[in-house]
Amino acid sequence: MTVVTCVAGVAFAANPVSAASPILPKQFAGWQIQGAAEASKDAAAADPTNAALLKEYGFTDFESATYKSDDGRTLKIRAARFADASGAFGAYSFYLRPEMAREEIGDQGSSLNQRVLFYRGHIVVEAVFSQLSVMSAAGLRELAGVLPRPTGNAANLPPILAFMPHRGYQANTEKYAEGPLALGAIASPVPSDLIDFSANPEVVLGQYSTPGGEATLMLIEYPTPALAAEHLRRIDSAHHAAQPQAGVEAVENVGPFFDKRTGPIIAIASGPLSQSDAQTLLGAVNYEASVTWNENTYFDKKNNIANLLVNIILLCIIVGAISLAAGVAFGGARVLLRKYFPGPIFGRADHDEFISLDLGEASAQASRARPSPTPDASNRS
Repeated sequence: MTVVTCVAGVAFAANPVSAASPILPKQFAGWQIQGAAEASKDAAAADPTNAALLKEYGFTDFESATYKSDDGRTLKIRAARFADASGAFGAYSFYLRPEMAREEIGDQGSSLNQRVLFYRGHIVVEAVFSQLSVMSAAGLRELAGVLPRPTGNAANLPPILAFMPHRGYQANTEKYAEGPLALGAIASPVPSDLIDFSANPEVVLGQYSTPGGEATLMLIEYPTPALAAEHLRRIDSAHHAAQPQAGVEAVENVGPFFDKRTGPIIAIASGPLSQSDAQTLLGAVNYEASVTWNENTYFDKKNNIANLLVNIILLCIIVGAISLAAGVAFGGARVLLRKYFPGPIFGRADHDEFISLDLGEASAQASRARPSPTPDASNRS
């Protein structure tokens, strides 16, 4: 098995960054490069047998080098970049084998004996050790950390991968295709003519364990639900037709065949499946449209509830201070005016400025004016 590593760029001349930045470092984790790394923009240098398929995934350039450790062990690394992380994942899935063991290296990694395969961002790496040690995986993790990284949308994996069910999935069987060559290499239950890669679909396929045996689940995502509905009609028509339609290749004989559409995704289940098993497998694939409101909500340092409360407190302090200052100014002005202008306007006595009611004196006068009570008749005698 030959494994490659890929650099970002859809076309060689279209990505000057990939030509300027080398892929492999001079040293990492105690490994020193021997000589200079061999670089090439020819996909055949990475994999002569599958050069066209690598180009379909967006291959841009390739590097290989031999490293040596202090204890004399050697490590051969082959690395290449693709236009984006989708292409790197596709190439990684192409070289991945079910018998490989999962490794926590890069974005995803696997190993078989002394051979380790992993991808990081838009780069796929194959490393072959002359002799393994307890630090071999740690060294490759350090290598993955210093590899060049893509930016923007080039760093995103295909969204369709998130719709693959986890229940029943057989490890290392997920395959991703962006064109007819990759589709032909992953044993697709639907030929490329029916999928129609001119409509820019994305295809992912995986193997699942069911009560009836091993089944294949294939997801095809189109740019719009209308395109998905149109291609689903073509697939169903070709599957049920006794003869191929004109210009359209019939679906291969893959045994029981079930499909459905959910949003822009066509889900196809094939293999030794009963109808209930197929419904269970297809039922795990559901597309839910999400709407993102990207208008700025201004929830920042100047626009939040805490800031509003602080401003209210400051406003209360300012209003109180102004009121206090106004009261002091008004009272002080009256004192000064009465001192320096003791005339009839500003110099009146305090008792003339208030209306008072002498209720005590009025009560006494009322008591004096009241007649004395008449003596009781019994007291007259």
